[in-house]
Amino acid sequence: MHPVLIKWGGLTIHTYGLLVAIGFLMAMIYAVQAGKKEGLAPDLIYDLFFYALLFAIIGARILYVLINSSYYRSHPLEILYIWQGGLVFYGGFLAAVAAVYIKLRIHHLAVMQVADIAAPALALAQAIGRLGCLAAGCCYGGHCGLPFALIFSDPASLAPLHVALHPTQIYHAVANGLLFVILAWHRHHRSFVGQSAVLYLLLYPVGRFTIEFFRGDQRGGWWLFSTSQWISVVLFLCGLALLVALKGFGKPEPPAHGA
Repeated sequence: MHPVLIKWGGLTIHTYGLLVAIGFLMAMIYAVQAGKKEGLAPDLIYDLFFYALLFAIIGARILYVLINSSYYRSHPLEILYIWQGGLVFYGGFLAAVAAVYIKLRIHHLAVMQVADIAAPALALAQAIGRLGCLAAGCCYGGHCGLPFALIFSDPASLAPLHVALHPTQIYHAVANGLLFVILAWHRHHRSFVGQSAVLYLLLYPVGRFTIEFFRGDQRGGWWLFSTSQWISVVLFLCGLALLVALKGFGKPEPPAHGA
């Protein structure tokens, strides 16, 4: 589509990076507003988002580089070129969750209460960020003979040029947008603390697993499934286990304290 939004002299603004930043900002705004309604101080949300963003970028890039290690062994400096695309969501998700969980536990804050707010915020960030993938041409689909197939023509695009491809970036954006709407509504109707987070772990992997079949980019894998599909299976099972555990406790988690 349009990998480079603005190029003027030495200034280059990549569409991918801009949309990822917008997605992050919109998710943070949502989380701050949702947190206020549950007694969480905005400073706490800002702090958590800082750690989440930092470790998400690191984790997402590391997993992408590992999947495409044969290329990056010959182009090691390009490991740093994240503005061109090349982030694997699951790598960032796992790294960010670990970092935020550790911080919450250290400060004795309510993990699942924060997770219920983070779940719809994350889906919103993903929906917008996937439009960045569309602009950059990364995460492209396989060959498609349908009327709504995408054809990339910009030489700077990461997708194969002048070939009809499945619009997997749009599939992801729509699926995540719907997930955000569902989770944002559900958070006000949950029957126990942590239920919205569980719902994310059950729904997102199903959508991701399905869309992976239409992807055409190199994603690594084993046997019949891609790396992300195997991670989807594991996360779905974790969601089921968490559902059983949280319902078994049968009582709400105490409110977090803003700091």
